[in-house]
Amino acid sequence: MYKNLGNNAAKIADKRFGQNFLKDSTVLNKIIESIPNDNLPFVEIGPGLGDLTRQLLRVGQVRAYEVDKRLCEYLKSEFKEPISSGKLELLCKDILEHGDSLLEKEYSLVANLPYYIATKIVLNALGDKNCKRVLVMVQKEVAQKFAATRGDKNFGSLAILSQTIGNVELLFDVPKEAFEPQPKVTSAILYIEKSSSLNDRAFEEFLKVATKQPRKTLYKNLSNFYAKDLISNVFSNLDISLTARAHELELSKFHLLYKEFKKDRKDESREQRGAK
Repeated sequence: MYKNLGNNAAKIADKRFGQNFLKDSTVLNKIIESIPNDNLPFVEIGPGLGDLTRQLLRVGQVRAYEVDKRLCEYLKSEFKEPISSGKLELLCKDILEHGDSLLEKEYSLVANLPYYIATKIVLNALGDKNCKRVLVMVQKEVAQKFAATRGDKNFGSLAILSQTIGNVELLFDVPKEAFEPQPKVTSAILYIEKSSSLNDRAFEEFLKVATKQPRKTLYKNLSNFYAKDLISNVFSNLDISLTARAHELELSKFHLLYKEFKKDRKDESREQRGAK
């Protein structure tokens, strides 16, 4: 029964898992050509019918995570030889329930990600010290948020976090017609070459506050969490206008802001301990 799955992609796609199978060989080849030749093994999330998996196996070892039990059985049959030889490791499990690193050694994340969990998976990869790069297909709107630069309306917490730890590029768009069944939106290939990993949850939370409502001023966003006189003093010291919006600041300013507010909290804690 599983051998026929590959010929019925549109019929077997499960909306619960956001399944849209990439079938365009030109796009698949462009993805492979975008991978640096450094012999790192690959982690693939949501291999689906194995079209990208097959291409990845041509150039390296693969660990693939698939949550759909039907597709797992199909993949076990379709890739019996590479699984037997150890070139492909297939894990039939929910990636969101996998708390540790996706691989016990350095790796590249290369995948056609389900739209509904794409942002979370990318952020997890940015925090995984074993993940050295991210090369993934996501909804174009999501890719733009990671790759946005100062002045762009999409320049927010995702761009600041990813560009803090590496170089980020939106490589190319992928049309709806490249998939079966076709999604409702255009996709894009997002590339992040990491030089470090996310390791400061407090900074991530600070950015959520600072960029929560992009149409409002940065001062207004921060005033929901910090005293207004403190914000005014910090802005003055860092030469930031009270009317500035988050997307108008350069990357370094967010780190300086975080450092100042973090220092104030430490000073406040010391005063509280002294009062006792």
